[in-house]
Amino acid sequence: MPELPEVETIKEDLRKVIPGKRVIRVCVHNSRVVHEPAPAVFEKALRGKKVKDVLRRGKLLIFELSNGSAMTVHLKMTGQLVLRKTKNGSTESPGSRVSFYLSGGTVLDFNDQRLFGELRLVDDWRRIKFVRGLGPEPFDLSYADFRKMLSGRNTGIKPLLMEQSFISGIGNLYASEILFCANIDPRRPARSLSGQESKALYKSIKEVLKKAIKHGGSSIDDYVRLSGKPGNYVRFHRVYGREGKPCFVCKGLVKRIPQGGRSTYFCPRCQK
Repeated sequence: MPELPEVETIKEDLRKVIPGKRVIRVCVHNSRVVHEPAPAVFEKALRGKKVKDVLRRGKLLIFELSNGSAMTVHLKMTGQLVLRKTKNGSTESPGSRVSFYLSGGTVLDFNDQRLFGELRLVDDWRRIKFVRGLGPEPFDLSYADFRKMLSGRNTGIKPLLMEQSFISGIGNLYASEILFCANIDPRRPARSLSGQESKALYKSIKEVLKKAIKHGGSSIDDYVRLSGKPGNYVRFHRVYGREGKPCFVCKGLVKRIPQGGRSTYFCPRCQK
């Protein structure tokens, strides 16, 4: 699933080309991805609206529209947003679940192989149940608040970082990378972290996410940038997906364990 760095990258790519464009028409090719309102209403209500800005909250993309409403896009597992130009009158794109035809001959395709993605058109995106339940954004969080959030939490630190009500935007991949960077065993209870360890973790969250954004996110499954090209952060992964390979720091072997229904990657020697 695309995490904060991937969604932030798409947001910034969109911001360079989408604001100011008008929606000429919308074609819903598969209604399962349109969750609100009904697909026919969704298509009609978007027609003629101009995109004012593109925002991100957690893993959610928000298209602010000229009439004050907003379209939200949650990519989930395999969702993609890809921009293309119409060529030789061609209007179809294989794999597209929804196509947005914009002014200037631009088409924004929402692709989603597994149909888990969610598109909504709402009056106020802040009132969506998912959004109301989100924890703070990592880059808006002070260390003092982060330390308080960890206090008394007996949950393993890795699952806790992935809990969207605790902190928004971090998923399985970046939780593993962040904990390696902070030298913290992913199985440790959150409350067991010392002041020095919690400070190292706080610093690692920001450093890893910023670096991942700088390199366009991680293309390990279906994620691509708006251009259709992959993100380049995969080459900087230290533990994720490297089971049985030597640690870049200590040369011991990277281990994979099941944790909370997901695979956790870590170095048993470096992470204590």
